Amino acid sequence: MINHSLYRHCELIFTFCRTEPAEVLLKKKINEALLLRLLHSCLIRNDVNYFLILFISLVLATDLNAQSGPYPPPIGQFGSTAMFKDSSVFVSWATSAIIERGWQNIADTSLGKVTAGNDTSATDKSGINGVVSLGDGGSATLTFAGNIFDGPGADFAVFENSFDGLFLELAFVEVSSDGANFFRFDAISLTDTSVQIPSFGNLDATNLHNFAGKYIAQYGTPFDLNELSGISGLDINNITHIKVIDVIGNIANPFVNFDSQNNPINDPWTTAFPVGGFDLDAVGVINFNSVGVNEIRNNVISNLYPNPFKDVLTIDLKTLEKYTYNISDLSGKSVSNGLINDLKHQFDLSELKAGIYFLQVMSDTKFFVKKIIKE
Repeated sequence: MINHSLYRHCELIFTFCRTEPAEVLLKKKINEALLLRLLHSCLIRNDVNYFLILFISLVLATDLNAQSGPYPPPIGQFGSTAMFKDSSVFVSWATSAIIERGWQNIADTSLGKVTAGNDTSATDKSGINGVVSLGDGGSATLTFAGNIFDGPGADFAVFENSFDGLFLELAFVEVSSDGANFFRFDAISLTDTSVQIPSFGNLDATNLHNFAGKYIAQYGTPFDLNELSGISGLDINNITHIKVIDVIGNIANPFVNFDSQNNPINDPWTTAFPVGGFDLDAVGVINFNSVGVNEIRNNVISNLYPNPFKDVLTIDLKTLEKYTYNISDLSGKSVSNGLINDLKHQFDLSELKAGIYFLQVMSDTKFFVKKIIKE
């Protein structure tokens, strides 16, 4: 006798499988073939409750194992650090790039170097100018209309063009405060290296740390300059250049790349196409000093405190003159302005949102500007 309730449950489950995003089903390894085998077992027993128990157990078991590594997972999963290109935290984007092309296949240079994109493709906002392919071991060095500094949390993010968040092409990220000496973020790859990931193979983002290219297109991988604090020759509050370097991905000598823990890095190889290697889309900046807003002192202020502040900011003037002030946000919009009539002046900024602002104090002959941070 046919158990119609059992078949109705199967129909609902198959509908779930056909409508869920592909990356969810792939992650859970749920497909109709598996469910059919499950159904067959349940039909033998003719027991709908048995079917439901097995199916729920399957989903729970696969969910528990979905994050196999210790690092943040892809978008849509709890703990992901992916940053969407339209997030309001991005205040600036790369303005220029120097591209050093890599080979389509470093083991067969007769194929030539990659050709997709150009030196403007990696500038401006993600999704605007297309992408530039770096090829095996190729690189892009990017500059900005100002300097990146170490603030709370991530300071910038690198965007690649992964079409599904599973096929990932990786890159190292380095920064410089003088344009000559570059320092690399400590990247870690826990991907198995017993077998080469093939040309269109998948990677698990939870096994990857501090690699650009970890997330799906239009979602950036964040980087925190504080991780590089204390390095001689690097001013993490005055970053002028970011370099993105393709990870070759071959696990065999002589072309293997190693991570910061001396692990071979396994990612899809070969990608012997004109569009091979890491495809750089954009670099978005979060903590940024625009050109022209560096601190300028002209015997105006002797002290400014506290900074960062919560509600009230105080300044001590060196001399009492006819001063005006203006406080602007990162976009240049004025959020507060007026006159200063005493040597010690307090600004009630309790109405401002937390963030970075610039205080300007001016007279007919003097000018001062200072970056201030509202907590």
